[in-house]
Amino acid sequence: MTNAQIKDLRNEAEHMFQHGYDNYMKHAFPEDELKPLTCKPLGRDRMDPTHIAVNDVLGNYSLSLVDSLTTLAVLASSPSEARHPKALRHFQSGVAALVEQYGDGTSGPAGQGLRARGFDLDSKVQVFETVIRGVGGLLSAHQFAVGDLPITGYDPPRTTAANGSISIQWPHGFRYNGQLLRLAQDLGNRLLPAFHTDTGIPYPRVNLRHGIPFYSESPLHRDAENGMCHSIQQRSGELTETCSAGAGSLLLELTTLSRLTGDPRFEQLSKKAFWSIWERKGPTGLVGAGIDAESGLWTSSYTGIGAGIDSFYEYAAKAYVLLSAAPVAASSATPPPTTVSNAHNASPQHYENPESYLGVWKDAHAAINHHLRRGRMYIHPHYIQADLFTGAARAFWFDSLGAFFPGLLTLTGDVEEATEAHLLNTALWSRYSALPERWSTSSGSVEGGLGWWGGRPEFIESTYHLYRATQDPWYLHVGEMVMRDIKRRCWTRCGWAGIQDVRTGERSDRMESYFLSETAKYLILLFQPDHPLNKLDAPFVFSTEGHPLILPRVATQDRAYTTSDPKAASDAVSGDLSAQTCPPPAHHPLSESSVATRGDLYHAANLARLHFMPTHETLESPLIEYSADHPSVSISDVRSPSNYTYFPWTLPLELVPQNATCDKMTARPTFDITFPTHPHGVLTPGSLQRVLNGILVNSISGLRLGMIQDVKIDIGGVPSSTELYRVQAINNIAMGKDEKIFVAKDTAADAVNPLDPNFTRVRDMSMLDLVVDVAPEQMCTKQNTTSHLFDNSVTSTSSPDLIYSSPAHENIPHESSMRHAFNSLIEHVAALIHNEPQETTTGSLREYFPAITPTGAGAAPLPDVEDALGPDMSGSPRGGLLWHSIYVADNNCNSRLPVSVPRDHQVLVMKRGGCSFGQKLQNIPTFPPSKDSLQLVIVVSYDDAEAGLPPGWLVRPLLEKRQLTPAGLSRHRPIPMVMVGGGDKTHEVFRRAVGLGLKRRYSIQAQGVPI
Repeated sequence: MTNAQIKDLRNEAEHMFQHGYDNYMKHAFPEDELKPLTCKPLGRDRMDPTHIAVNDVLGNYSLSLVDSLTTLAVLASSPSEARHPKALRHFQSGVAALVEQYGDGTSGPAGQGLRARGFDLDSKVQVFETVIRGVGGLLSAHQFAVGDLPITGYDPPRTTAANGSISIQWPHGFRYNGQLLRLAQDLGNRLLPAFHTDTGIPYPRVNLRHGIPFYSESPLHRDAENGMCHSIQQRSGELTETCSAGAGSLLLELTTLSRLTGDPRFEQLSKKAFWSIWERKGPTGLVGAGIDAESGLWTSSYTGIGAGIDSFYEYAAKAYVLLSAAPVAASSATPPPTTVSNAHNASPQHYENPESYLGVWKDAHAAINHHLRRGRMYIHPHYIQADLFTGAARAFWFDSLGAFFPGLLTLTGDVEEATEAHLLNTALWSRYSALPERWSTSSGSVEGGLGWWGGRPEFIESTYHLYRATQDPWYLHVGEMVMRDIKRRCWTRCGWAGIQDVRTGERSDRMESYFLSETAKYLILLFQPDHPLNKLDAPFVFSTEGHPLILPRVATQDRAYTTSDPKAASDAVSGDLSAQTCPPPAHHPLSESSVATRGDLYHAANLARLHFMPTHETLESPLIEYSADHPSVSISDVRSPSNYTYFPWTLPLELVPQNATCDKMTARPTFDITFPTHPHGVLTPGSLQRVLNGILVNSISGLRLGMIQDVKIDIGGVPSSTELYRVQAINNIAMGKDEKIFVAKDTAADAVNPLDPNFTRVRDMSMLDLVVDVAPEQMCTKQNTTSHLFDNSVTSTSSPDLIYSSPAHENIPHESSMRHAFNSLIEHVAALIHNEPQETTTGSLREYFPAITPTGAGAAPLPDVEDALGPDMSGSPRGGLLWHSIYVADNNCNSRLPVSVPRDHQVLVMKRGGCSFGQKLQNIPTFPPSKDSLQLVIVVSYDDAEAGLPPGWLVRPLLEKRQLTPAGLSRHRPIPMVMVGGGDKTHEVFRRAVGLGLKRRYSIQAQGVPI
């Protein structure tokens, strides 16, 4: 694409914004939004307070103007502004108009506006929407006004008054002296009552004038001295459900507000809310969509990357960037006493550490890829919805909010994954000339009738970020496609309408404020590569509403613009930004675009069913009669050919490689195993029972297992080229990747034949599990002991934790029927549950520790003992363990152990490090072998010893030489050794252990195919 073409597209994007903004100011201001079809204002629905689609967002404070100021500031740096600075004048006049309506944020006469003093409005609004649109818009516009964020050629004179306040002279006699910042603080103060919860999770709504009288259980109403005076005494019917995105995506705006005003409450409460959500993540490592602010319990078991969750992950990554510029000093980490519950005053150290937020993003991204991402075997990579607690697939739709994810991946350096995800979004836009609110990957159609597009910016946002990272012209053409379609389908004489149904083109009479704040802004920035924001070498971020934010390097920088009392500021500290960077785009001599040469380009088109769409030779548009003399419309918008004539859309020939081919589409390897119905077997609801970490099968009769080959595996520390099959569904009940199937031994005894030649059981020679009984009176809870220290699915040297098997049955005659062949699979994919009474260790909990065996000349075979049984469904031990005498040492490097240790103890635990593994073993004295003497050495590894590996991964220890005694002689009976991870926490658990056993791991091959 030539520079002249890019310039023309930039001009069109600017005109598109001006068309919407000018009509809002003409037909709707000072109301919140514009109704573009009827040319009327849109305000709160006073007749129906339950109409939350409108009332949650529209607070009666001129929302579209507040949300548009930053786009005007961005537009003010356009080359077209050099001679006629129209956008800058609109920015300054917009600020003046806002101050006229709502005052200047002070307590004097100037603080009273035509509509209200500040935001003293009887409006019940959603906290999240008010923060990202209202507070964020005001703060970002303030930072443009004072020069924290760049506007080309903007350097107005500043004057300092006797009291130290600074003002900036603007045209028409207006002096800017921080009015937007003070208004942002006023709005933020009115949101604080929503944070009065026992959980730290804010309530979803607040009244800007009256606070939260409708949340009768709030701690605010228990405070006789500082509480609200007119609370509702009886429990109201007000919903207390919020979402992860709504509660956890406040910290960028509120942290910036705290740093600019010196009031730390906003920052601390928003951080508390973020961590209150994350600390409640499910066993999958993901957060859910709905959560109750009062109880802290999840209200829905669904999880994904879209609605209700999206910006939580976004703010985890962006908080790292923003906070790295100026972290809070420890001395200022705790806010002063306020009316907010004292439970929120505490500020754990990780709240203030930028690295903690990066860690949240990394952990969440790994969990997303493990549970939600479907790879290339599903035609083209995409993300699904899963169960928060099990990881089992729950739904297969994509929502338009999820289109933000490629942009986030790009910002964090995962460009390849971002490119794959963006290709599917591009194919969907090509098909519908917009993104439907929800689209099903399984049916290939709009899901549940949710076919509207209200002008959402997420797809354009990701397109912008990918272009900035790769400079691939592909994304400029994507942006052109989007702009052409918006102008063709959404234009009205009074603005830009939403699309009620992308299939029919029916339009909705609402121009959302985010269309001006985000959609237009990202298009302008996409088509202006040299914009100062695109070249700003500073840790700034775009909020989830598209408002640029940056922390001042000196915390007191903007106090001259506020009326709040200053607080001691911390020294600015520059944090290290992520080392992940994007590689330069690959050079392709046959094309200008690396994306256009991808082998999977048409895979995304296939998943979107783009090839089933008909070709339209002509298009109709209301623009035809209007395009001649209006700059917001070009004739190209009218004559743009059908989007699916080509994929993607009208791809220029110079981007299409000659004789190009695409990769072969991978088939999804699946099959079903169905067991026959026994004559006396009846399938009842009780035949399957969900238990702690899987499904308990009480009857095999009529059982159906859906198998899929998608489990990555490393064997013996070496990556395998094949993947294992797993059970993805049992009798139409979806299962997560980490869930297990349990079958009682007596359930399978009559049908299982382990001698069947169709199936082979293979013992894992490198990985096993240590089964440990731990005394509960010395531990807090099972959750915070060991269950969270290990994740079998991410151990580099192990197969997935799908298979736990007891010794094979003996004396069962061979039978060759396929019934027995299939049934034998059950024994090997299940952890067999023994129903007979067993000796137990009273009062203890049974835990698993994944362990890895050493390799080399000094490695000794493990003791030939019977496998221990795992815990029952409640976590209680089943059956006794073989070893009970456990000695816990340090690193065993500096001196020999006492002779009594190996003689009188069956298990020796020591820390890794300080010396070689061989030296640790050499410092163990010789001892006479007996059932009560040393049987096993356990070495506990630490995270720093596995540097460069993902958390939870282990490398097999190497014993290069034969084991020696302390005297230097060859040890006649080498001591078996294993290594576990977890560091000090694991080491401490072994101090409390009262029993220990071994449990081998097995994999199954069905005629040579790993199961």
